[in-house]
Amino acid sequence: MLVLPTGEVLWTDFTNIFLYSSSGGPKREWEPRIVNGPPTRDITRGNTYSLTGQNFAGWTQGAYYGDDSQAATNFPLVRLTNKATHHVFYARTHDFSTMGVAEHGPQTTKYDVPANMETGPTDVVVVTNGIPSRPITVVVH
Repeated sequence: MLVLPTGEVLWTDFTNIFLYSSSGGPKREWEPRIVNGPPTRDITRGNTYSLTGQNFAGWTQGAYYGDDSQAATNFPLVRLTNKATHHVFYARTHDFSTMGVAEHGPQTTKYDVPANMETGPTDVVVVTNGIPSRPITVVVH
């Protein structure tokens, strides 16, 4: 069982693969929230930047099934979507301020902008436990 960045759940019994999708949606208070991003909203490919916000460590550790499977999702993914091409890139995230589930207060993560990323206006979203934040817009150089 694995929570995907789309919020869907992928499950397999090693013979079949199932995809669960909810018709509802997450509660608004579960969403990660970006409070501060790059000060000038300009980022450069290949460089590292910080994001500060809330709920970056999620509300659950993720999917776990006894000692058979542990698929933690309580860390922030940074998804970058080019506004012109709609191509999606994922940044490597690291140096999380916390991995504590349901932590209150500000949380930070660093992310590395992919060197092969397209330039131009780009939406930055933090995804935790398959739940996306609202985007902030930056310009990739």
